[in-house]
Amino acid sequence: MTVFLGLMIPFLGTTLGAACVFFLKKELGANVQKALLGFASGVMVAASVWSLLIPSMDLSASMGRLAFVPACGGLLAGMAFLLLMDRVIPHLHMGAEKAEGPSCSLKKSTMLVLAVTLHNIPEGMAVGVVFAGMLAENAHITTAAAFALAIGIAIQNFPEGAIISLPLKAENDMSRGKAFLGGMLSGVVEPIAAFLTILLSDLLTPVLPWFLSFAAGAMLYVVVEELIPEASEGEHSNIGTIGFAVGFALMMVLDVALG
Repeated sequence: MTVFLGLMIPFLGTTLGAACVFFLKKELGANVQKALLGFASGVMVAASVWSLLIPSMDLSASMGRLAFVPACGGLLAGMAFLLLMDRVIPHLHMGAEKAEGPSCSLKKSTMLVLAVTLHNIPEGMAVGVVFAGMLAENAHITTAAAFALAIGIAIQNFPEGAIISLPLKAENDMSRGKAFLGGMLSGVVEPIAAFLTILLSDLLTPVLPWFLSFAAGAMLYVVVEELIPEASEGEHSNIGTIGFAVGFALMMVLDVALG
């Protein structure tokens, strides 16, 4: 039950964010969106470092000076995996006119949800692999550390849920209920990816350092390829940078204080 609750926390964050469509009449302002995107970037970068890469190197300490190999190799593999997914899955980023991936006849709203869904996969993997490490006897990942990551991702999922549901209603003339459902469903891939990772925990334990850094690489790809560029679009503003700093600091506090 503890693991189940932990894996569902990030999805709860997305659902609550998507529910903003019932309370807000129009889209979030440009500066608010930039701040939230910067905040999400900060949380994901801090989570990648403190919750994934550092534990990966700690678990590889027996390799001495080569302890960086699983962390470095897994990070690059995670980035390569998301790069491949970007190429083979049709999706449309918020505010973009041209879809990425192979050409298809999917609706714009569907590809918007696919874009967020695609980039939620590494977050689900990250939570799943940390809870898999918690269940492993020799991984030295505490329950508090696993929940710190889950809570941090849930916090950054809240604005993501709002950022997807509000434009779905405004730009596609959807009902509030359908827009909420679209925003909520964009996050359902996270617990699915996390549960699949847990099911593979017996296989993951011997290579846990690699999978921790793989999840970190996938998350950092999302930050660099999508979140930071979107937070910097339009008229120059430092609001995204401020949001990044707040998100990074908050996730660092959560991981150190609870871990």
